[in-house]
Amino acid sequence: MADTTYIDQIADRVERLLSRHDELQRSNTRLQEEVRALEGERNLLKSRLNAARARIDALLDRLPANGAASPGNEA
Repeated sequence: MADTTYIDQIADRVERLLSRHDELQRSNTRLQEEVRALEGERNLLKSRLNAARARIDALLDRLPANGAASPGNEA
């Protein structure tokens, strides 16, 4: 009878371990999906940042060079 109780305890522990394993796998899958979504968002933000930098660089290139005559700077 003691053996049956011990086997039942082991079986219960195994069931709990399997249940926990399934739970951890589901959690891991959700976290991997979240990481992929965040990576996509990060890539989009990087792209937007690079586009903004390019626009700023283009505007800076259009500015007159230092020392060039500018309106209101005439003597």
